[in-house]
Amino acid sequence: MFAKGFRVKSNSAIKGSDRRRLRTEIQTSFSLSANQLSCLLPSKEDVNVVKIYLHKGESVTVYVVNKNPIFFEMNKRIYPTVYTLWSYPDMLVSFTTWPAVLPKLVGGADLMLPGVILPPPGLPVVLQGDLCAINLVGNRAPVAIGLANMSTAEMLAAGMKGRGLTILHAYLDQLWAFGEKMHPPVIVRELSDQQEGEEEGMTEAVGVGNGAVNLPVTVSDADADTPDLGDLRLDVETEQEGVTSRASQAGAGAGDDGVEDPETLSLTQTSTDAGSAREAAHAVTTTPAQMDELLHQCFLHALKRKVKKADLPLLTSTFLKMYMYPCCPEGRSVDIKKSSYKKLSRFLQAMQHKQIIQMREFSKGVESIAVVNWHHTELRSFTVPEEAPGDETPQAASETEVVYQPPEICSYYSIPSRLVPLFQHAGLKKDAELSSVDVKNIVTDYVKSNELIDDCNKNYVIINPTLCDCVLEPSEYHNVSKLKWDDLFTRCLQRLQKCHQVTFPGQRPFVRKGDIKAIIIDVAQRASNKKVTLIKNLDVYGIDAQTFGNLLQQRAQASVTYNTAPGTKDKLDLQIQGNQVHHIAKILTEEYKILSKYIEGLDKAPKVGKKRR
Repeated sequence: MFAKGFRVKSNSAIKGSDRRRLRTEIQTSFSLSANQLSCLLPSKEDVNVVKIYLHKGESVTVYVVNKNPIFFEMNKRIYPTVYTLWSYPDMLVSFTTWPAVLPKLVGGADLMLPGVILPPPGLPVVLQGDLCAINLVGNRAPVAIGLANMSTAEMLAAGMKGRGLTILHAYLDQLWAFGEKMHPPVIVRELSDQQEGEEEGMTEAVGVGNGAVNLPVTVSDADADTPDLGDLRLDVETEQEGVTSRASQAGAGAGDDGVEDPETLSLTQTSTDAGSAREAAHAVTTTPAQMDELLHQCFLHALKRKVKKADLPLLTSTFLKMYMYPCCPEGRSVDIKKSSYKKLSRFLQAMQHKQIIQMREFSKGVESIAVVNWHHTELRSFTVPEEAPGDETPQAASETEVVYQPPEICSYYSIPSRLVPLFQHAGLKKDAELSSVDVKNIVTDYVKSNELIDDCNKNYVIINPTLCDCVLEPSEYHNVSKLKWDDLFTRCLQRLQKCHQVTFPGQRPFVRKGDIKAIIIDVAQRASNKKVTLIKNLDVYGIDAQTFGNLLQQRAQASVTYNTAPGTKDKLDLQIQGNQVHHIAKILTEEYKILSKYIEGLDKAPKVGKKRR
């Protein structure tokens, strides 16, 4: 169904009522515990509702958590994706097939019964229309989901021939590519002693499509001769590129989606020992206890060697990415989902329970490490392993020192065509640049040289024809004969064109018309009543947006995103979560030395006052 690309109609955050409806529907449709449901749909995680149109026009609603689609809804029925099934492989009953069948499923073909492997206990009991998962030999991780075309009894009565499952979604299809493009984990099959004894005599029909060849192949043979999923991961790009060509070679009849059904597939399997494959899978598996130990080691290492008092409060996500990850020993990787904690928040809460750290929620839904107990016995007794990576503090990478000198900004006036006669006597031409002081001096010289000072009241200036054309409105030509000095200067400055000169240290000055653009700080409201702060025109003052954003993110402990300014190609505007006007104003005025008159929006900072009880 997702073999071809789809069009996204909308992408928005889920509402509270829709979230509750989704939880109820999932709990009703699938046998999940309350804890499993909370892990799938965490209350503090954002859930996006993405409405898409498939290539044939069908409307599908996709629910996305942490950039991965976890469920999709079509025709008022909800289905899990492979990302969800990798965490809960027992959510659906499963059928097993050969790895060579996977490219056909990705291309849009359905699973034919000759390609289904009969396990020793027998086929799972399903009814027509039941939702089922499909996995590969040697790995319980599902790679596709589909609807049963017939019941289990009908499958056996048909001699395991015909169309078994209609595929809805598969690993490597377009819905999978809409996520983070993760690959299936290795979930080893656990067989009882009785099953291991029975599997030696098991024979299966291997094939896809009608006319499959029945080959005597034992389950142990299949495990040994089947390539591991790790091989599929190494060639993911090649696999995706070849999906279309392999699907086109499938041969027999077209399905509802316009994808050809696969031709009869015959697989010859050679008998080898399956024990080595199972042992290798167990060897690379990291147990939760081992991952817990690695997490604890990286946590203490980061606190002892990298985190400084000046870094606090420290956003928990920043602590993980920039402090804990660099402390991981070479050849190993930190994966919280493989630990017993499953989530970073749970691990840090355990450390808080030990009184090593204290966490606080400075903004709604965003937790930070506020206090570290540097004298805690566990932290003081911790010894950094010798093979641990270097202890360079990430401060140099995360908080770049501000090496910046503000530009010198001067306001000027340029002479338009209308006022050229007034400044001609000073040898000035059109577009000549003058300061306000120069304008007053030149106008004063002109008045005195032409003896235009009123003899009766020297506070007034007599209007001659030149001044009449330059400073008076047409309606005033016959009514105004005198003007006060201040009024004359004001009218002259109003009719001159404003311009400004900017001089950066070590660079030539440049002049631009009009007033210099101010740095604009604006606070906007987004979905779920969340506020964001927008910053524009940093480039006008020579401020690097990336450097400023890194510094602001460190100070405000909030995420920063960069957007291309409208009408430009390389100029960036900043957006940061929450109302951060105080932090922005402090950085601009104290560290970048930008005068407050060049900053617009300082009044939008949150008002400091007593909270209502």
